[in-house]
Amino acid sequence: MPELPEVETTRRGIAPLVEGQRVTGLQVRHAGLRWPVPTAALRHELVGEEITAVERRAKYLLLRTRAGIAILHLGMSGSLRLVPLGSPAGKHDHVDIELANGYCLRLTDPRRFGALLWTRDDPLQHPLLKDLGPEPLGDEFDGAYLFRRARGRKVAVKSFLMDSHTVAGVGNIYANEALFLAGIHPARAAGRIGLARYERLASCVRQVLEESLAQGGTTLRDFVNGDGEPGYFSLYLRVYGKGGQACPLCKTTLKEIRQGQRGTVYCPRCQR
Repeated sequence: MPELPEVETTRRGIAPLVEGQRVTGLQVRHAGLRWPVPTAALRHELVGEEITAVERRAKYLLLRTRAGIAILHLGMSGSLRLVPLGSPAGKHDHVDIELANGYCLRLTDPRRFGALLWTRDDPLQHPLLKDLGPEPLGDEFDGAYLFRRARGRKVAVKSFLMDSHTVAGVGNIYANEALFLAGIHPARAAGRIGLARYERLASCVRQVLEESLAQGGTTLRDFVNGDGEPGYFSLYLRVYGKGGQACPLCKTTLKEIRQGQRGTVYCPRCQR
């Protein structure tokens, strides 16, 4: 699934060519995404409007106009790319948002778990966004916040960290990497971790996200950014996907377990 760095990389890639552009048309080839695409509303209200800003909240992209906001999610394996108008559409190219500059925003989604929705109201109060936790790169996220939220919690710290109500947008890849850097065992109960260790963990979450952003995200299957280019952070992963290999710090064999149906890799010596 495209995670926060991949979505932010997409936002940064498309924003310069999208902001200030008027929407001239809309092509919906398949409206049956995770939720039905509101084609009629988008054609009536989005077409003809200028996109004033491209923003991100967690793993959602927001296209702001004076009439309302389009909310996009890339699903499990989707991408949002700028392509020239008239470019042949592939099997999984479901939506084109056509722009006055001769390009279109093309939503590609092989598994159709993505979304394109429309709201006239504050998007941060939309049911999909209103209960999300703070941004992991924002000022509200720090060790003290994690420590307060974790008090009395028996859930494993990795699951706690990946809960979007705790913090918005820390997916499986980056939870694995941050816990390794922080030296915290992923199965340790969230409520049994002290403030100092949570301060370290919050710092490590920021570090791995910023490292990934610098490399354009992580390409493990199909992710490409807004220019159609892959992300290269997968070349710098320390533990994710490396179960059975040597720990990069102590050379102990990395172990892999399943947590919440997701793969978790950790070092039994470095993480406790």
